[in-house]
This record gives sequence, structure tokens and C-alpha cells, in this order.
Amino acid sequence: MKEIKTDILIIGAGPGGYVAAIYAAKQGKNVYLIDKRWIGGACLNEGCIPTKALVKSAELYQEMINSEKKGISAENIRLNLETIIKHKNEVKDKLVSGIEFLLKKYGVNVIMGEAIFKNDTEVMVKGEEEYLLSATDVIIATGAKTKHLPIEGIDLENVFDSEKILNNTKLPKSMTIIGGGIIGMEFAFIYANMGVKVNVVEFLPRILPTVEKDIALRLVRFAKQLNIDIYTGSSVKRIEKAGELLKVHFLRKDLEETLESDFVLEAVGRAPNLNNLGLDNTKIRYDIKSGIQVDQRMRTNIDHIYAIGDVNGHMQLAHVASHQAIVAVDNILGKDSLMHYNAIPSVIFTSPQIASVGMNEEILKEQNIEYDLVKTPYSANGKALILEGETGFIKILRNKETQELLGASVFGKEAENLISSYTLWVSNRLTADDIIHTVFAHPTIQELVHESALGLEKKAIHFID
Repeated sequence: MKEIKTDILIIGAGPGGYVAAIYAAKQGKNVYLIDKRWIGGACLNEGCIPTKALVKSAELYQEMINSEKKGISAENIRLNLETIIKHKNEVKDKLVSGIEFLLKKYGVNVIMGEAIFKNDTEVMVKGEEEYLLSATDVIIATGAKTKHLPIEGIDLENVFDSEKILNNTKLPKSMTIIGGGIIGMEFAFIYANMGVKVNVVEFLPRILPTVEKDIALRLVRFAKQLNIDIYTGSSVKRIEKAGELLKVHFLRKDLEETLESDFVLEAVGRAPNLNNLGLDNTKIRYDIKSGIQVDQRMRTNIDHIYAIGDVNGHMQLAHVASHQAIVAVDNILGKDSLMHYNAIPSVIFTSPQIASVGMNEEILKEQNIEYDLVKTPYSANGKALILEGETGFIKILRNKETQELLGASVFGKEAENLISSYTLWVSNRLTADDIIHTVFAHPTIQELVHESALGLEKKAIHFID
């Protein structure tokens, strides 16, 4: 067994771990990065990047089969899922190899193996060789694992989870998705855009419970247009074979209903990945469901041990993990850096997209905060009309007393890009006047940010505020 001493030991090479490793190494620290499976973690290999590659292909297929009204006619448009998966893998591999290059360039020592705490100061790594590492500081960044429900028949053939479905090359005629959260709804629109009949069975009273209610309800209308049927308030009891199909049995309003489809996708979220870490050999405080407890500096109850990303259970978003990585390393370097969650953007890649930052109406009402509200329609924007996105809208919320923007939700084309402007607005406590006196390029969808600021002051030009 090789014994190694280092400045910083990082367990997990996902968007939290590899960012921490590169950031620390560039500032002169000797860094060891451990991962038992792959560089890039779930996000690059079986999450954010692969699913968005599928989103792009599925939406392009929809655009092509509906392109005649734009003056483009094409015959024999075919979708080849095997080629789509191959392209997805090429994108993933290119990104992973880029990260591997950077890790090597900046002198990060990478060991592929399983890390297990022996105690608060030593970590054993089992790979091709065995190592015993001790470090001045340790960062745990092991991410999250796919959740599974104890449903009879969940292990049948053609029942997938959100990881396995990414390598499926057979396009079904129909699919039933268990779970109407972010993962479930993204896959629902991916496959529906590919022409698949999709059913979504959700336990809660509505899909996307973390999204503004009016936006979630609006998305249901778009889902129906794509032949997606949604069954809310429904509890799946079992899955069974029905000839070549799968039959999903579920309870809705105390009545048993069934759905038959070629495939079933279980998409019920992710849980902190604490498996085989040996945390019980340490004094680290953790909960098997909520993850490792940390403070705003990302420090655990053990001064030299930090936990970042999904494993600490705060927010399961890759960009949160990456920023927590910077906060943790800054504190290791002696800077007093705190993690704040008031301006964290999120994007859901449905059709249309949904993006949000800050607080929503439901939260403001719960906290009895008085607010101003403006809804800016996409129909007020020329570029949105060109993109056939006139049904979209932006909803912004301002503190009535302080005039600070508290939150924004975007429903429509390019929401993924629009939300960045609102994130800057919220995080920097800008006023509507700051935005009004910022010039936005024309013709772009970003002009809607300017128009929404005018709307807050009852000065909108292109819509009635």
C-alpha cells in the first residue's frame, strides 16, 4: 500500500470535484482527485450533457417535420436513435477528454479507485493499486445516485431508469414515465418530440412542484399538443408484462387504472451518494436521505473536511456544485467565502423551456412579503415571433418596499439564456431603473428583459402593463 500526503484530497470528479481540483491546483496546492467510475461525474456522463444532446436532436426533428410554413419542404425525414445516441456520446467524450487534459495540465494527481474513510484524517483508495492518503484538507464531492421505488416489476426488461435510457437505441411507439418532476418531464418532451406516445404518472397533485403553478399548468397544455398524457395524484403499484408490452397499474382517486406501453421509465429523482464512503468511521454528521451537513463555507462539523454538490443535499444542480467548489477552496486558502442561494438559476429543458431564479409567488405569499408583479408576453418581441415563441411569457416579482427584484420565471424560447440576465439582476440587487438604462441589442429575445423592467415602472412600450 502506497502512503501519500497531500494538501487537498478530493473524492469525486464531477462538476464539483473537478472544478475544486483545477481551481486549487492553479493556486499552488498539491491536489489528489479520486473517482471510482469516471471523470466528469454524472452530469457529463449520464445527466445534464447527454440529455441536452437528446433534447437538441428531438427538437430539430420537430422543426424539420413542421418546416413547410417557413418555406422549407423535405421528404422522407427519418429519425435514427442509434445515430443520435452516437452523437450524444461523441459530445460527452469530447468534454470529458477536455477536462482530463486540464487536470493533467495543472498537475492534478488523478487516481481511479474507491475512496473509503478509515478515520477523520486518513482515506484508503482501492483501485489498480491500494493507497493510504492523508491530507491537510478533504473535499467530499461524490454527487447523487438515482432513486428507485420499491415497485413490483421494476426490474423487468424495457423498464429503464434515467441513466440506462441514455444508451437506449430502440425507439418505442409508446412510453410510460413514472415521475413528473424535472427529469421525468424532460424525457417526456424528448421522446414526444421524437414521435413517441408518452404517459406521465405523477404522485403529487401537479407536475413540477418547484415551478410556479401557472407555468406548470401552462406546460400541461403544450404536453397535450405533443400527445403526452399526464396522470397526477397517482401512485404506481406494480408493473407487469402484457405480451410484448408493459402494463403499469396505478391508483388515482382510490381507483386502479392501467396504462400499456412499450417502455417504462422510472424518473423519481436522485439521492445523496454516500455508499461505501466509510463515513461511520468518522465523526462527520450526515443523514442518509438529506446528505452531509455543511455550513455556508461548505465545511462539515470536522474543520478540515468539506462537502460540495449533491452529496450535501442543498440543491441538486451542477452549477451549484461548481460554485460550492470555489467557495470550499477559497476557505481552505484562508479566504472567508460564503455560499448564498438567493440567486441560483435553474432551467428545465422541456418544450417550451422553463427557467427561474430567486423566489416565486407561492413563497412570497407564504412569507407575507408584499410584491409587485409584471408578466411580459413574448408576443411583444420580434425575435420571439420569428422563433414562433409568441405564447411564452416572463414573470418577475419585486419587493414592493425595497424595489429589489425577488425572482423571475421564464416560460418560452431561449429561457436558458434569458435567465442569466435576471440572475445578475437579483444577485446584484439592481433596480428596474438600472435595467431601463442598459441598452440591449435588437432584434434579440434579450430585449424582453428591458421591456419587463419598463413594465415594473408602468412604462412598457410594446405591451399593456
